[in-house]
Amino acid sequence: MDSPGLISFPLPLATALLCGVLTMLAWRLDLGFRLANMLLSVFFGLGAFSSLLVGLRFGYGVEELIPLQRSLPLFLGPLLYLSFASMAVERHDVAKITLMHLGAPFILIGLYLLLASDWRSLDWVISASYSYYSIALFLLWRKGPDALCQARVDVTQTLSNWLLRGIGFLVFVLVLDSAIAIDFAVNKGANASMLISYGTVPLIFLLLATSIRLPVMFSEANAVSKATPLANTEDAEVVERLQALMDEQQLFLDPNITVQRLAKRLSLPTRTVSSAVNRTQGTNMSQYVNEFRLAHAARLLTETDESVANIATQSGFLARSNFYRAFQRVYGRSPIEYRTLGNSKEKPPFDDHNPQNSEHSNSA
Repeated sequence: MDSPGLISFPLPLATALLCGVLTMLAWRLDLGFRLANMLLSVFFGLGAFSSLLVGLRFGYGVEELIPLQRSLPLFLGPLLYLSFASMAVERHDVAKITLMHLGAPFILIGLYLLLASDWRSLDWVISASYSYYSIALFLLWRKGPDALCQARVDVTQTLSNWLLRGIGFLVFVLVLDSAIAIDFAVNKGANASMLISYGTVPLIFLLLATSIRLPVMFSEANAVSKATPLANTEDAEVVERLQALMDEQQLFLDPNITVQRLAKRLSLPTRTVSSAVNRTQGTNMSQYVNEFRLAHAARLLTETDESVANIATQSGFLARSNFYRAFQRVYGRSPIEYRTLGNSKEKPPFDDHNPQNSEHSNSA
């Protein structure tokens, strides 16, 4: 590599140190789902190792590790996405999405080892990965805090805010990596060291701010959770109004209903409605709404001859598979078995007409 060396202490080594600190901080967070902590820790740990390799390559001319240094970034986008997405799906689906998103980089690397002669072309694949997962994180963020149904209720809003920060991080490294890739394509990497040095400076400040703010934000969420009193009369009144609204207008049938829209119907702040449901029902808004959907579906199963697929759609479920899983968990049997049980006049396991008597279901 003829690229000029970086300053005597390569800035990527400082990035590696800060990522190492964040690895330990992420491990200690209480998000409500341990696997999410592990994925986030691995993300920062991989970032630390990747930055170390960049520092060794461009700062000290260590060329032997170029294939490893170029391939590791393929895992950053998937790991960051999975850190949040693992809290937005059923727990038994986590292994499937983890295998899918982490398996793809291994396959790509294997293909490059077998077929490619120039690892520089992998730069554009990495840029495409950053772009894809930036969009995936944005789509997850748009679903709102209640989509993170596996997380602790009191940290969902905080996690939603950090989702935006994750998007910003991926966009930043996308721009930086693309600039370096263009320099290699046009100038054979003559300006790569300079681009890395200048690009690493804001990254260091970003990581430093994150290492300070991350534990503070989550400790604030913990403090709010501990300081939050048990459900009071006002909370009960809010939930009573909400339940009346759901019963009268059947808003739960809209698959795109949000807590913001429900709060607007009640002329109350979103946080007031969400907190009231959290404290009185011990669940989040997505799970609360799903209880109404499942009760509605249970009635249709016993009172109509509609197909199960149509009933799932008519009850507000976007995905039939989510409906089947949620129904099985709450009623202890599949929708078809429940319909057979209902037609045989046996007593169902729950009072279908009162969703509050059923177990809480996860987000659709």
